[in-house]
Amino acid sequence: MSTQQTPTHPTTADRHVPVLFQRCLDLLAPALTAPQAVCIDGTLGMGGHSEGILTQTPARVIGIDRDPQALALASERLRPFGDRFTPVHATYSEVPEVLTELGITSAQGILLDLGVSSLQLDEPERGFSYSQDAPLDMRMDTSGGITAADILNTYDEKALTRILRDYGEERFAQRIARAIVRRRESTSWTRTADLAETVKNAIPAAARATGGNPCKRTFQALRIEVNGELDDLRVAIPSAIESLAVQGRMVVEAYQSLEDRMVKREFARGTTSSAPPDLPIEPQTHRPYLRALTHGAERADETEQRTNPRSTSVRLRAVERLRPTPDHMKQRSRQELRR
Repeated sequence: MSTQQTPTHPTTADRHVPVLFQRCLDLLAPALTAPQAVCIDGTLGMGGHSEGILTQTPARVIGIDRDPQALALASERLRPFGDRFTPVHATYSEVPEVLTELGITSAQGILLDLGVSSLQLDEPERGFSYSQDAPLDMRMDTSGGITAADILNTYDEKALTRILRDYGEERFAQRIARAIVRRRESTSWTRTADLAETVKNAIPAAARATGGNPCKRTFQALRIEVNGELDDLRVAIPSAIESLAVQGRMVVEAYQSLEDRMVKREFARGTTSSAPPDLPIEPQTHRPYLRALTHGAERADETEQRTNPRSTSVRLRAVERLRPTPDHMKQRSRQELRR
């Protein structure tokens, strides 16, 4: 008689617990009621949100990710849905190009779950985690581009300070940058454990006693620089809005203040009137072209925060598209993107 063995490796579903999973689906679902509806999952990861959309709505899902490993794992997970799921190797800033290439004019739903994925954090050799020693890589797309080690070994102190200050909001940015440059004079940077130790030693003991792991901000800043995340997001939000059909819905989950501020600004641009406040009658062309579906940013409740630590910092915002974007607002967005 044979006995069933317990799997020794977790499945993709076990490894990936989507944050605010049902809330995201509930916000998107009213726009995905027709079989011909298209939903863009612009941050596919291991496919948790996409699986929910495919299960709970009749929509087709286009899953975008820059990480080839994530695309492979998610594609295997979503194989049962056949041609209702299409994986695409790209970044979320390329949503318009992806739709054009697939012959689709617009999407009824768009979901962006920003930041580093569970897959990337859980694979020590990717170098995203400061809690395990690994090569200093941090690339979301391992097929090319600079690594964290390249940055640490080549950027001067001024550039490192700027990255740590702007992308990590690190108040000891200059001290850490100086320590990084000093160490590489004798030994090249190759391992995350060495970086973690250097960062801790550069931060005053009193500051290390509060606020969580002192390495978090430095690792975040390097990851953002390696992957050009904020540059991508600056393009992605307005271009995704333009790719959204009228009555389509867009949901964005951000996990750090830099991302959330960018999302908040673009959504506010569309949900408020662009008419001068002293006009007696608001022109049609200046009326809001988006409707907010959330009151500010929503947070995960205490229960989810206890069971899924990644949810503690989430900020969820969602909008519905009311009408095409007025030409003067498009021009304004293009001018800001060029800055």
